[in-house]
Amino acid sequence: MPETQDPHVTQRSSAKFVYDFTEGNKDLKDLLGGKGANLAEMTNLGLPVPPGFVITTEACKVYLDSGTEPAALRAEVSEHLDALEQKMGKKLGQADDPLLVSVRSGAKFSMPGMMDTVLNIGLSDASVSGLAAQAGDERFAWDSYRRLIQMFGKTVLGVDGELFEEALEEAKQAKGIRVDIDLDAADLQSLVAHFKDIVAKETGRDFPQEPREQMDLAVRAVFDSWNTDRAKLYRRQERIPGDLGTAVNVCSMVFGNLGPDSGTGVAFTRDPASGHQGVYGDYLQNAQGEDVVAGIRNTVPLADLEQIDKASYDQLMQIMETLETHYKDLCDIEFTIERGKLWMLQTRVGKRTAGAAFRIATQLVDQGLIDEAEALQRVNGAQLAQLMFPRFDLGAQSEMIGRGIAASPGAAVGKAVFDSYTAVKWSRSGEKVILIRRETNPDDLNGMIAAEGILTSRGGKTSHAAVVARGMGKTCVCGAEELEVDTKSRRLTTQDGIVIEEGDTVSVDGSTGKVYAGEVPVVPSPVVEYFEGRMHAGAEDADELVKAVHRIMAYADRVRRLRVRANADNAEDAARARRFGAQGIGLCRTEHMFLGERREMVERLILADTETDRDAALSQLLPLQKADFIELFESMDGLPVTVRLLDPPLHEFLPDITELSVRVALAEARKDANENDLRLLQAVHKLHEQNPMLGLRGVRLGLVIPGLFAMQVRAIAEAAAERKNAKGDPRAEIMIPLVGTVQELEIVREEAEQVIAEVEKTHDVSLKLTLGTMIELPRAALTAGQIAESADFFSFGTNDLTQTVWGFSRDDVEASFFTAYLEKGIFGVSPFETIDKDGVGSLVRNAAAAGRATRPDLKLGVCGEHGGDPESVHFFHEAGLDYVSCSPFRIPVARLEAGRAAAESKGSDSR
Repeated sequence: MPETQDPHVTQRSSAKFVYDFTEGNKDLKDLLGGKGANLAEMTNLGLPVPPGFVITTEACKVYLDSGTEPAALRAEVSEHLDALEQKMGKKLGQADDPLLVSVRSGAKFSMPGMMDTVLNIGLSDASVSGLAAQAGDERFAWDSYRRLIQMFGKTVLGVDGELFEEALEEAKQAKGIRVDIDLDAADLQSLVAHFKDIVAKETGRDFPQEPREQMDLAVRAVFDSWNTDRAKLYRRQERIPGDLGTAVNVCSMVFGNLGPDSGTGVAFTRDPASGHQGVYGDYLQNAQGEDVVAGIRNTVPLADLEQIDKASYDQLMQIMETLETHYKDLCDIEFTIERGKLWMLQTRVGKRTAGAAFRIATQLVDQGLIDEAEALQRVNGAQLAQLMFPRFDLGAQSEMIGRGIAASPGAAVGKAVFDSYTAVKWSRSGEKVILIRRETNPDDLNGMIAAEGILTSRGGKTSHAAVVARGMGKTCVCGAEELEVDTKSRRLTTQDGIVIEEGDTVSVDGSTGKVYAGEVPVVPSPVVEYFEGRMHAGAEDADELVKAVHRIMAYADRVRRLRVRANADNAEDAARARRFGAQGIGLCRTEHMFLGERREMVERLILADTETDRDAALSQLLPLQKADFIELFESMDGLPVTVRLLDPPLHEFLPDITELSVRVALAEARKDANENDLRLLQAVHKLHEQNPMLGLRGVRLGLVIPGLFAMQVRAIAEAAAERKNAKGDPRAEIMIPLVGTVQELEIVREEAEQVIAEVEKTHDVSLKLTLGTMIELPRAALTAGQIAESADFFSFGTNDLTQTVWGFSRDDVEASFFTAYLEKGIFGVSPFETIDKDGVGSLVRNAAAAGRATRPDLKLGVCGEHGGDPESVHFFHEAGLDYVSCSPFRIPVARLEAGRAAAESKGSDSR
């Protein structure tokens, strides 16, 4: 998220568009961009930074809004260029001893490689000989000139970069060499002429020879690069606001391509992969900065610099220590050595792996550089989630057969199966399986539970397969469209004609979306083993990463206000959730208890046309439901368990109308129609809905089918009574789904209270059962004050609330137009992944406030998928909710983010 802007920035930027490095500091990133602010900071620290100046992000914004630079910009640039020339004792591009500058992008947030840079600005036909004479190296001068034309031609003039690369390759082949440093001055002079011809042919103009024109065009090109496709895509991926603009850094050139006593490199104050302290980085002799990035020559480890140039190495090590202590974090550094003189070209807080983030945070606490609260802010839930998923051994040889959407991270290996029945059967026999379907539906739940991973050829990140898989912590790849899934023939066929038959082994990588034939070795996650209780963070042999995670999680748990519950439908999930730190169950979906063999009982209940048939179906279901709840209350003894009464779209429990119609039609044609099928088809037609998600479900089903909710409430109450009489501590909360008006809730509550009273009398026990509702319809949110009169708690069902607020069908919209919306910037992220704060979030805030105005002790929670989303957890903390509920696997993430939200809030209050 954007940092709080310096209150003086607006005043300064309105009058000034250019700042010398000596005028800025690291806190002016909004104005000077990250690179410029840090160059200024290093200048202030007395470190060897080449002189230069920064054109502000405000100038870029004016340019992007109007298509032209601010009127005052040219004069300000001229003023700072004059000062730079005086400082350097030479003028930009002068013939005898030219000043050269680099023009580099620098947004507030690091966007490495996404925007443009041009080096060696100021070189021309007139000044190249002067540079050669000044440097005493003709080859260096012509090498620098060809680099300028190549970079300028591609970046500023829009020439296809391949044309320059091909010309360079031809020159090397003609000379019989492999690397460009073996080209001599004459070769490079010829190459410059060739490059200029390419520019003239492709653009219709000669390469500009006037130095100031070069610089002005390069500045404009950097501004334009803010809105290139790659930059916009990166911002969407990293969720960087699109209206920030980029600063432009104009810096006097220092040269790493002046011979073997010169070079360029990148250094890290700690290993960004592991977090370990040491000497990490790369160095390349006789090179400019882009050579390291482009990989045109092999670099040497940074440690080798000690033998190449010990004085520069020792100075660099000292500067690295200074920067890390000053920034109190891992620093990423770019440097150049020019004939034995070390120059610092950039520093920034370095990107790191998830594991390194946790290790570094605790290391800095131990070193006294930061406190625990700051360490908590240095990590995030997304990083923790990465550490929890198993992963494939990337060093292993493997055959990729396809790729889809990375829907639920992890690495899963198993035998391919094409239906849930086989998945369950083989799993019970000890086989590990991958369930492969075109798409999944609720009937596949058992197979999904049995499978190691799920692969579908259709659907996206919010499809049924993806949502359920994430909830269970299952690896899932969806929408692998290049794979043809034939469930009847039980095979999968790739575009290359590779066939995977049922029983063949496949490997699915939910972190990348890649699918492999055969078994790819899996590396287990020690972090999950820690959360599961199989590894103790205090043990001598505990993994260093686990110790770091344990320390930060312990602090997060101490400071967080939000409690974290689990979405769990059975005792196994509940037990795992408790091991992961769940403080109760926030959502038990009872419809999941009615799938499989019990589905026929529910079907008979829904289709019953007499009271006798209905009572018979209810009497069959009651003991099964009661047994389910007894197991849950045992697993969560002493903690709250919120049970949502039956809430499926009706079609999930009815025969498929098309299949049934075909069966009846064929039977009638044979003149052997079954009377039961005819009656069933008539009943299904009567109950058929065009939009089942907005039809007869939730509280509506409970009101239309007499005795349904009463049976469920009785099962809950009897299970709680038996548990309490067994000296247990059941804490059941009964949740009524899809309420849109208080009258619905009043009717169900009255019936439920009567049932509870009967059970209390029968079992001679006092039960403290609470009754509340899901707020998942806009009308419920808008009338929350009235609904709170009959509710002990609210649980926001943000999945359906998002659907009904936006008018989206989650099963349909992602595949049809979400990609376009994300590409066009309408969405920064799917509203099903992160809560829409302005729309859905506004309803949540208002409903919470209205509910508590009516009932101050109203308990507030959320049980939609957003309960485990890091950014959404922060919103729920700010909105004043009491708890979030999420899948068991996401509980540690929610705990961490709840702690971060509390620490962040406390820090804001103190400021």
